[in-house]
Amino acid sequence: MVGTPMSWDEYAAAWSRLHGGFDPRAATPVVRGWIRSAYLLGYVLGRLRVSPGAVTVAGMVICLAVPVTAAGSAAGALVAAVLVLLAGVADSADGAVAVVTGRASRLGYVYDSVADRFGEACWLAAFWLVGAPGPLVALAGALSWLHEYVRARAVSAGMREIGTVTVGERPSRVAVAAVGLLAAGAAGLIEPDLAAGTMTVATTIWALLAGFGLSQLLAAVRRALL
Repeated sequence: MVGTPMSWDEYAAAWSRLHGGFDPRAATPVVRGWIRSAYLLGYVLGRLRVSPGAVTVAGMVICLAVPVTAAGSAAGALVAAVLVLLAGVADSADGAVAVVTGRASRLGYVYDSVADRFGEACWLAAFWLVGAPGPLVALAGALSWLHEYVRARAVSAGMREIGTVTVGERPSRVAVAAVGLLAAGAAGLIEPDLAAGTMTVATTIWALLAGFGLSQLLAAVRRALL
């Protein structure tokens, strides 16, 4: 661990270099707040000598618990919502720990991306177990996966920056998953049959955000690579 604390501006510059040149200080308030919160948590964990890999593994274990917990009952869906939030925090914290401790690497970035997709698959599995239609869940997952795939391929093709911050980014998925499971759990406590319908609405919102985000990204990629 470096002796001098890394300031927010130093962290933002380092984060930008690892994310295609996009400056988080210029992001929307939600995204900027998410990244800054990760910086603060990463700094604390770094001071405690917690490794980035340990945080990543912890996040994946939490994600595995989401569908198991959500499938049990309405109360289980409420617990699953909390687990999604914890997983989202862990996902942001692992990269932040790597940056503030000077252990960020391209390989770690790849591992982090794989962990993100794994976690989202677990959350969508929970959606299905609570009652959302399988085809709709599959569509939501496919659109989110395509969003990340297009960005990765565009960077490989020569796009120098992240392209654009869309409405379908990772913080949006965390929010929809957490709020959706929370709403489904609360609805299920009132009337068990309401849980499935509420979860279907949340899955639809995920799919719409992912689809619109993908269209935003495709437009940015076209401008960047023409």
